Amino acid sequence: MTDIVYHYNHQVYFNLTNKCPCRCTFCIRNNGDTVGKSGNLWFSKEPSLEEIIPAIDRFDFTRCREAVFCGYGEPTMVLDKLVAVSEYVRKKYDFRLRLNTNGLSDLIHGRSTAEEICKAVDCVSISLNMPDAKSYNEVVRPAYGEKSFDAMLKFACDCRKYLDDVRFTVVDCIGEENIRKSQELADSLGIPLRVRIYSAG
Repeated sequence: MTDIVYHYNHQVYFNLTNKCPCRCTFCIRNNGDTVGKSGNLWFSKEPSLEEIIPAIDRFDFTRCREAVFCGYGEPTMVLDKLVAVSEYVRKKYDFRLRLNTNGLSDLIHGRSTAEEICKAVDCVSISLNMPDAKSYNEVVRPAYGEKSFDAMLKFACDCRKYLDDVRFTVVDCIGEENIRKSQELADSLGIPLRVRIYSAG
């Protein structure tokens, strides 16, 4: 049985898909089938909305202040399901919704998606990963190639037009120099940067 909703580090996560256009060298899903106290996060078959909603209904959201769209895939790969889940959850609960994303949604869907996404969540957290296109491509290995880095930055800036709580993240394993350069880039765009401690699972 694959977890669609799970706890990790005292937070609640929605695992909607295993699809992702990136093959990040440090991706946590390279290390196993679970994170923290979750069950298996790999789907034998991608879940339908008719399977996702009952999983939400069965979950105990007591003391939950924020739920995060983030599992073993890129949530915006299934943007229609993300929006539908958001609409369903907002009718039943009052906790915040956050999206953890690689920021490549516009390339995935071939159109601007920031406005639609920002209506569905209260916070967008975008994996900056590296401070320049060359190193980004080497580490993230996106399916869309060289245009990915600029597309991710544009998506972040577009999100800021619709939502106050937009942030970049990097993991501390990229080294102090890359973190410093990432901070400079984030500052130049007026978007906060959070440095995350890398977890192997």
